[in-house]
Amino acid sequence: MQPDPGTLREIFFQNQLRVKHQITCPAKGDFRVDARYTFEVGGPGKTAKQIAGLPDSYLALDDIESGLDRQVPLWLFGFLY
Repeated sequence: MQPDPGTLREIFFQNQLRVKHQITCPAKGDFRVDARYTFEVGGPGKTAKQIAGLPDSYLALDDIESGLDRQVPLWLFGFLY
């Protein structure tokens, strides 16, 4: 049985940030970082629908090389550890 790619993405994101940042689970989005930033983690086709209207909200996307606007490549979070 293969692990769910969405679960792997979220585990990677949390694992990289938890060392130096406070992470909580918000009502909207996947993660709230340092009580300020909201992140929705997903694949390259993920939209900002779930975090629309939230201030300081971003998409952490897998399988993209560079970011644009509020999209951040998931791999960049690996440099935070």
